[in-house]
Amino acid sequence: MKKAILTTKVGMTQIFNEDGVLTPVTVLQAGPCVVTQVKTVENDGYSAIQVGFVDKKEKATTKPEKGHFDKAGVSPKRFVRELRLENAEEYEVGQEIKADIFAEGDKIDATAISKGKGYAGAIKRHGLHTGPKTHGSKYHRHAGSNGAASDPSKVFKGKKMAGHMGNKQVTIQNLEVVRIDAEDNIILVKGSVPGPKKSLVVLKESVKA
Repeated sequence: MKKAILTTKVGMTQIFNEDGVLTPVTVLQAGPCVVTQVKTVENDGYSAIQVGFVDKKEKATTKPEKGHFDKAGVSPKRFVRELRLENAEEYEVGQEIKADIFAEGDKIDATAISKGKGYAGAIKRHGLHTGPKTHGSKYHRHAGSNGAASDPSKVFKGKKMAGHMGNKQVTIQNLEVVRIDAEDNIILVKGSVPGPKKSLVVLKESVKA
């Protein structure tokens, strides 16, 4: 992977191409991201860059964070993420990464925290099958047996049960970049992207394209 950028989700809309075909797109505000640190194999054991995105008020910044940003010569940032890039050594501290790092037609992977849906049953959360709808079954939306009684005398880890639905890191692969607005740092991506509006979305060069 050689290209990646931090973005925030603006919302969804639709555009028409030259042939008049309608395409639903997600609008992402991309960068400019600033490189706050470059990690090398000699110093850190691996190659990566640390980038910051969206300015943050100084009074909301801790002293260690402020010292880190001051050392890089950049203003405090709200989002800070590390990107493992093959060409990390080509970047410099303070360098800006903008939307034009990608081009129309590029295949990307989008990673974000999905919308939280609250507490949900196993049928809605995992898509388990319902019980009979007939009278007297007394088994309609239950998850079913959790496991054997005497052996192994426990519920296995990972058992699909009721619980908090959503609010997990989700990656959607092989999305297509439909349009780039280099002036306003806007990226239009075909289809939907996980997460609510204003949430952080990390775009990376697709690993399976």
